[in-house]
Amino acid sequence: MKIATDVYGYRTAIANIAFISGLGKNKDEWVLVDAGVPYSAKFILKYASTLFGSKKPKAIVLTHGHFDHIGALPVLLKEWDVPIYAHHEEMPYLTGEKEYPRPTPFIVKGLMSYLSPFYPRDGIGLHSNLHEIETGTELEFMQGWEGIHTPGHTKGHISLYRKEDGLMLAGDAFVTVKQESLLAVLTQKEEIHGPPAYFTPNRAESRESIIKLAKLEPSTIYTGHGKPLYGKEQIAKGLYQLIRHYDVGFAESPTVV
Repeated sequence: MKIATDVYGYRTAIANIAFISGLGKNKDEWVLVDAGVPYSAKFILKYASTLFGSKKPKAIVLTHGHFDHIGALPVLLKEWDVPIYAHHEEMPYLTGEKEYPRPTPFIVKGLMSYLSPFYPRDGIGLHSNLHEIETGTELEFMQGWEGIHTPGHTKGHISLYRKEDGLMLAGDAFVTVKQESLLAVLTQKEEIHGPPAYFTPNRAESRESIIKLAKLEPSTIYTGHGKPLYGKEQIAKGLYQLIRHYDVGFAESPTVV
């Protein structure tokens, strides 16, 4: 699925990944953003081959380290052996030094929420391939892209933004489907929501991160869950409505777009 110029999206069961091309001096390099759910590696490799042939990515960038965003990494690294970039506050969860906090399955109702105590929370033991990403400025290895620290869902969560065309890869800072609901996940009903509530331990930080991203006035958003959304005014309306209702019911008042 083409999201925008040089950017392609791919859904791995319940979580999205992105392929960013057109990078490097000769515009022939590409980067993978996130690594999908477990057992999705062969599908990711097949799609990458369709897009780029045998050329491996310059790097893999992680918005965060939850299981549905790093699931294919062990297999992908055997095939590609490339640098993995993440925020420094995410590192202990990727190396296995820390586990993510226990889920809170009853903040927002839904089957996906109720199943969350069974989701993996441990790290995957990455070490030699890990590199710290510089946020708050244009990324050295991704010309035109800025890394933005957007904590709340996790301590080291990041989002990516391309100012040239207003394209935002938000990860799980906010999403475009009610991820707590299995029905919404299956139907991919387009709604701007806060991050999956069951795995968002710091709601105050999460709200501030959404405010930070809304101020950038994106024209296109592609998130870790849900479909891409287009239209600067429509996206702004959805984000600011989410912000207004965020403290009451934690994203129980979505904007249908």
